[in-house]
Amino acid sequence: MDGVQGIADFEQRKREHIAFALDPAHQASRTLERVTLLHDALPQIDFSEVTLQSSFLNRAVNTPFVVTGMTAGHADALPINARLAKVCAERGWIFGVGSQRKELSTSAGLGRVADAWSGLRETHPGLVMVGNLGLSQLAELSDSTLYRITQNFDALAIHLNSLQEALQIGGTPRFRHGIEALQRLVSVLPIPLILKETGCGFSKFTLNKLKQANLIQAPAANPTAKGLFAIDLSGQGGTHWGRIEGSRSPSTSVEALAAQTFRDWGVSTLDSLLNAADAFGSDPRPEIWASGGIRSGLDAAKCFALGADRVGYAQPALVAALQGDSALRAWMERQEFELRLALFCTGSAQIQSLKKKKDACKISAN
Repeated sequence: MDGVQGIADFEQRKREHIAFALDPAHQASRTLERVTLLHDALPQIDFSEVTLQSSFLNRAVNTPFVVTGMTAGHADALPINARLAKVCAERGWIFGVGSQRKELSTSAGLGRVADAWSGLRETHPGLVMVGNLGLSQLAELSDSTLYRITQNFDALAIHLNSLQEALQIGGTPRFRHGIEALQRLVSVLPIPLILKETGCGFSKFTLNKLKQANLIQAPAANPTAKGLFAIDLSGQGGTHWGRIEGSRSPSTSVEALAAQTFRDWGVSTLDSLLNAADAFGSDPRPEIWASGGIRSGLDAAKCFALGADRVGYAQPALVAALQGDSALRAWMERQEFELRLALFCTGSAQIQSLKKKKDACKISAN
């Protein structure tokens, strides 16, 4: 991607990604409507007792919510990221940045980009930030570049986007040695590693491959362990990047036509959560993050009832952030209130209480 034209093409692609992500046509069908939380008419708690506080990397955080990475790589993203960082810090949300691929380019001004992340850290000292790189870029990383890119972050997310890369004009669908790259990364990375999909979810087969590769080794309570700290399932049900890349391509191109065929490709967020519960059971495992089509605090509560440890939003957070600080703050407050309300009406003072209830929800067939 080195060179002025390569950087310009990358930045334009990232601008287009934001614009297309706001289009409802690029949102996949959601399955969390199949999940019903069961009302407890005698909750035996007061609403004031319900708390959302959780722990992340042995630090107390006010909520179990994450703004997952979507926005980075061009100048227009800077004010959006600044707004997201500010309000995440205020409300105790984890802030995940968009792809840092541009920072791998020697002509992209790595120092200036790193300064921007450092500036957010200095402005909001309590902010928890997660970096973001693609699996297909790992082969390009030297240890020194890796340390430089991650120095301002609390954890690093490696995103998996094979469908998107294969449909993207100029994409890099290089995944042959992905497991080996992850094994190397957990051995040298100075911060915890998160593995995330980008809207296509995780099958039980994929989760078992991670187990067989010894990437699932330790409880999430031990962030220094050499394994995955968390898996963000990012299931099908929200922004569908295959549809977006199809829309970015010429309408008669093979990529655009194939994107229509694959418009509903992926494992749903619901099925990904069920796959994780089946693959890991009660064994020591990474944190399980649920994202992909989460649109309310009630959706979040359903994910917690199904075993999630943390819940992430991308497109809805972007929509709110584009409307300004007040709109973003109000949207976040609503998610928190709705989650607290769901906890209260299931008789759960804490998220862990909901997760322990075997009869907290039911799943309809369709």
